[in-house]
Amino acid sequence: MEKKLPKICPSCGGMLRVHAMRCAACDTSIEGDYRLPALLRLSDEDREFVRDFVLCRGSLKEMASRMGLSYPTVRNRLDEVIAALNKSNV
Repeated sequence: MEKKLPKICPSCGGMLRVHAMRCAACDTSIEGDYRLPALLRLSDEDREFVRDFVLCRGSLKEMASRMGLSYPTVRNRLDEVIAALNKSNV
């Protein structure tokens, strides 16, 4: 079972940052203070929407068809993801 990357501090609710990374092949470690990329700061649901949107080549019409939703509903969902991305870049 693959572990999910934690993004929120269980203690205070703040956004977690990457402190260290390690290569599984050679055991090289890198330490520092790195902010998670914007897409990783999205919720799992939002990241799945973005993935599906890219796989649909950016076609909202195709997304609506695949999701069984109306075009305006999918457009509103995209606007919500865009707002979340804008918020995460602050």
